Amino acid sequence: MAHLFEPLKLREITLPHRIAVSPMCQYSSVDGFPNEWHLVHLGSRAVGGASLVFTEATAVTAGGRISPADLGIWKDEHIDAFVPIVRFLKGQGSAAGIQLAHAGRKASTAAPWDGGRPVPHPSGGWTPVGPSAVPFDHGYETPHELSPEEICTVVRAFGQAARRALAAGFDVIEIHAAHGYLLQEFLSPLSNRRSDAYGGSFDNRIRLLCEVVSEVRTIWPERRPLFVRISSTDWREQGWTVEESVELASRLLPLGVDLIDCSSGGNAPDLKIPMGPGYQTPFAERIRKEAGIATAAVGMITSAAQAEHIVRTGQADLVLLAREMLRDPYFPLRAARELGAPMAWPKQYLRSAPPGSPRREPFG
Repeated sequence: MAHLFEPLKLREITLPHRIAVSPMCQYSSVDGFPNEWHLVHLGSRAVGGASLVFTEATAVTAGGRISPADLGIWKDEHIDAFVPIVRFLKGQGSAAGIQLAHAGRKASTAAPWDGGRPVPHPSGGWTPVGPSAVPFDHGYETPHELSPEEICTVVRAFGQAARRALAAGFDVIEIHAAHGYLLQEFLSPLSNRRSDAYGGSFDNRIRLLCEVVSEVRTIWPERRPLFVRISSTDWREQGWTVEESVELASRLLPLGVDLIDCSSGGNAPDLKIPMGPGYQTPFAERIRKEAGIATAAVGMITSAAQAEHIVRTGQADLVLLAREMLRDPYFPLRAARELGAPMAWPKQYLRSAPPGSPRREPFG
């Protein structure tokens, strides 16, 4: 049996194998609501055999969207719109995951195909918020510095988003604390210039994320897994380091976090990142070994052999694919064939499956 196709048990949920779909922004919502595009986009990856399919970064407040066209779960009206998507994912044998996010100082920007720059207020933009009044880059609006009372409101917003995710039927929550968005902005000295209980020392800078995790865990059932995505390093001097990531992971484990999704960067412009196949995998390996917590590897993982190597050598417990899943929604089925691993197929597609392939059953 290929290690990539061994089950992964996380609390009371068992993923049938180790290939999952990473959150990928689609910039295709109106007022935060998912629509037919999201059903087909996410559903296609479930049909293709992913063990876990995550929504894109889903905003916990309207002002926490990256763009006006981002997905959201900041009001109860959003719940019913997610239900058919979750039902379909599970019906195809995939666990349904949602990534809860707040864009912080990088909010109110246009979709990438529209330039990705800040949206002017007359065109539907808004003033972003952050730990400090420090803009992300030239041309970005200076964010409003959150007061302690407003920080408490953010924590409660994550908790209420978790309540809605539970009502919609999701199996896994991932808290987005990476890529220069609000929770990472508090972690990193590059963006956090505060001198109160939420800034300065390491303990103070991780305080907000720890409070968010604790708030979500009071609502998210004990039987269901909780992930946190981090940027393992800022890739810049005086920024967040991998050593801090290891320590953070060790602090999050007793708070109820089950897996650290190990990405990097995003909190500073014009970074020189030594990108290459699996360039972020060493972060997942180090955090896994030194913090004693399960990890996911993500970033330029493009082949079955590469994904198998990551899991077989203990670099990570789960492999999250993004662009490769856009290129090939059926990557898990192809990988199973290449690695000689048995894998269940949708009954509608069994006529094209390898002889003896079992029929896929609903998840859970």
